Amino acid sequence: MFALISAIISILLTLVDMGTGLYSDIYGTGLLSSVYSLAVIIPSIAVSVRRLHDTDHSGWWLLLLLIPLLGALIILVVMCFNSKDDNEYGPNPKAQPSFTDNDNLAL
Repeated sequence: MFALISAIISILLTLVDMGTGLYSDIYGTGLLSSVYSLAVIIPSIAVSVRRLHDTDHSGWWLLLLLIPLLGALIILVVMCFNSKDDNEYGPNPKAQPSFTDNDNLAL
């Protein structure tokens, strides 16, 4: 959801840049979309590391993005894996609470 919403915001800001004349054909970006991209770099890294942890992989796997094309493809495939039930980084965030565990029941 983070990537989807971020992509939509980025597209909208690019359209605003084009409409207001802030878009540069030379650089292929505009002022507002560039500022937004800089603002979401750290949250994007955090979300990506969290997703890698959910699949029981180290966050260092993000360094594969430095390999042109192949690295991005590997990261995409790994992030599409289902979350592990229990791994060294914590429990599965999508796991359903069991009905035998009274601490997780909300009344």
